Amino acid sequence: MRHSRYRAICLTGPTATGKTDLALELARSIPLEIVSVDSAMVYRGMDIGTAKPSRETRADVPHHLIDIVDAADTYSAGRFLADANAAIDAIAARGKLPLLVGGTLLYLRALRRGLAPLPEADPELRAKLDREAEAKGWPALHARLAAVDPEAGVRIAPNDRQRIQRALEVFMLTGRPLSALQRDAKTASGTGSVPDGEILMLAVVPADRARLAARIEHRFDAMVEAGLIREVESLMARGDLHPEMPSMRAVGYRQIWAYLERRYDWPIARQKAIAATRQLAKRQMTWLRSEPGVETFDAFSSGLAEELLERVGSECR
Repeated sequence: MRHSRYRAICLTGPTATGKTDLALELARSIPLEIVSVDSAMVYRGMDIGTAKPSRETRADVPHHLIDIVDAADTYSAGRFLADANAAIDAIAARGKLPLLVGGTLLYLRALRRGLAPLPEADPELRAKLDREAEAKGWPALHARLAAVDPEAGVRIAPNDRQRIQRALEVFMLTGRPLSALQRDAKTASGTGSVPDGEILMLAVVPADRARLAARIEHRFDAMVEAGLIREVESLMARGDLHPEMPSMRAVGYRQIWAYLERRYDWPIARQKAIAATRQLAKRQMTWLRSEPGVETFDAFSSGLAEELLERVGSECR
């Protein structure tokens, strides 16, 4: 039976910093089960581009919230929060350590802050925004968002169409900025969040960003060599998916989908996928720097696994 003052421990950090491998290193010494905090790993059939742990690895160390929905489905932050809380409780009941692993910011925010009571998606309004974006471009809609919700305008990139669309949709449906609704949830401690202090937040962040950039490029090329293009081809061949679905908006998948539709040649598609991954890593690092109560470790330190083992082990005695 493990003993810890924390309900769970979270190992997070920007993409391509080896969080999954580090978690498996910890599992060799600590009785734990892993709860994925990754918005793409939930989808079945998306294995290579998500760097999903193999079935053999998952048989050796129990993993949760992986391969739980079809790629045609939508998996929300609210559903993640309910599923994560259920997994944490079940793991703790077995006397093991719940180790949350991943870097999806929306999910991490939900765990720490809860969820604002937001309206459901409105397909008609979204279609209208899509048509406007086709005519004017997403940067124009971003400028519109910045005018009504300056805080969201700063936080959301001008080409992040999914988040621009959602923020504008929320404003148009409620008359209130998304950032204001999120602040309300934070003040009220949120819905379904794990209370502050109950998750030990550990983040692996690279001191050398150039090394992370090179690693992102190498990892993408390795995924392609492992069959990522064939994986996207098989998803396209199903006939029930399209590039605007949440699953197919995942970094790497959407650029290869565009390549297979002949919208880009391969060098441009590759460049765009690598650039999008680097932008994701930058957003993740920016959020982690601003987030209170997060202990950081150098992602590329030679003794990182030992450092984490000592830190986590000190909480499980």
